[in-house]
Amino acid sequence: MRLVLLADTHVPRRARDLPGVAWEAVDEADVVVHAGDWVSDEFCDVLARRSRRLVGCHGNNDGPTLHRLLPRVARVDLDGLRLGVVHETGPATGRERRCDAAYPRLDVLVFGHSHIPWDSITPAGLRLLNPGSPTDRRRQPFATFMTAEIRAGALVDVVLHQVDRPQRS
Repeated sequence: MRLVLLADTHVPRRARDLPGVAWEAVDEADVVVHAGDWVSDEFCDVLARRSRRLVGCHGNNDGPTLHRLLPRVARVDLDGLRLGVVHETGPATGRERRCDAAYPRLDVLVFGHSHIPWDSITPAGLRLLNPGSPTDRRRQPFATFMTAEIRAGALVDVVLHQVDRPQRS
């Protein structure tokens, strides 16, 4: 099962659209995971239509419609992998401990908010992934997103993709 992990797309405020390389990954994915800050209801609709399956949550920059449509925390079982999606996990310091306490029944937690890519494993074995942002690199050298695969209930082949030039509005 092929996954695309996105967060903090901020379309159309930070970019008119996703970069082409991200859309190509979406088209090839079995599941698209979005960790909030879509910003636009319309972009959420477009991504949902283009995805085979979309799993997402709302973020702090999302309006009332997205807050009604999407949960604060999404949880899903994907071929035996217990995956969660949340926008914010708080500061980097203490993140693993907080996430172990807050999400004890997950194997993987995808999060966003910081626009800073993150990949770690907590003391309890929870994999924490932040794909960064494909449209708003902030203080990072590149805009980013992730792809991964699920095989036999395990997350494998996690790749951080760099986007050379995100489209700006």
